[in-house]
Amino acid sequence: MGFTRTDHWVWDFWHANDGVEDFLYYLHAPKSLLDPHLRHRNARIGVATSADLQRWVDHGVVLEPGGAADFDGSATWTGSVVQADDGSWHMFYTGTRFLSADTVTNVETVGRAVSTDLVTWTKQTGSLSADPRWYETLADDTWHEEAWRDPWIHRDSAGLWHMLLTARSRTGSGRDRGVIGHATSTDLQHWTVQPPLSEPGAGFAHLEVIQLVTIDDRPVLLFSCDTDHLAGRRKADGVQGGIWALPLDTDVLDSPLDVASAVQLTTEDLYAGRAVRTRTGDWALLAFENVDSEGTFIGGISDPLPLEWAPDGSLSFARTEVSA
Repeated sequence: MGFTRTDHWVWDFWHANDGVEDFLYYLHAPKSLLDPHLRHRNARIGVATSADLQRWVDHGVVLEPGGAADFDGSATWTGSVVQADDGSWHMFYTGTRFLSADTVTNVETVGRAVSTDLVTWTKQTGSLSADPRWYETLADDTWHEEAWRDPWIHRDSAGLWHMLLTARSRTGSGRDRGVIGHATSTDLQHWTVQPPLSEPGAGFAHLEVIQLVTIDDRPVLLFSCDTDHLAGRRKADGVQGGIWALPLDTDVLDSPLDVASAVQLTTEDLYAGRAVRTRTGDWALLAFENVDSEGTFIGGISDPLPLEWAPDGSLSFARTEVSA
């Protein structure tokens, strides 16, 4: 296993590279909690560095929750890191606030932190919330959380920044409201929430840890959904959850994405997959080790798993080993 901590569970993560080292930002919570389900209430963001995506040096916590009344008062969750034109690094992360100690009810909001070295981060004022014109919020009383998390930042060819998020539509049937949330910005500081990039009814109660990346000149959307959060026909057919991939014709986000056509890349023994580019230019998937054969949570991040495009046009694991 590529990255683990003996005293902490490790799960969702994201990646950055400064041209010298790879930086792995990861969620972690102490195993002294005993119940792995409690990790979500106690998540902190840590960072580790590597020269080969396999051997990691841990640097500990880089971002923690704010005060009790802040949008990130309970925990800091998944995000992404991009570099602005002035060279500064911007981390967009999920802040969550649980409303009580005995329920899973929580409100998720996106915050931003800035760094010059990818290690020391300073939180910025302001945050971004789900817009009730298009997105389900806690006030609708239709879901146990206000889903607005896992921000992934993508810059299109015109220079416009897009934020893709785990969200739920205000419309749709019951559980089957999972959509890709969307916001845009010209400067990484001021964001405008847009309508969803996908339609409800695709068979997912949520689409988590979204990533849009171009592999060998072909864009692909990656996301994860576990078995418990499949919906509609997928649920009825007994489909198992995992990591999903949707090849795209373009990375220009000017039309709805057909997430119902996504193809499963892994089962849910791996989760929250991220495609990363190695030092040799190959593409590989990192994912966290989710559950064992008995369904017990494991925690820890895999070594790179080589990726390639299959003859049928789907993203798949390569048969040859990849070099970092």
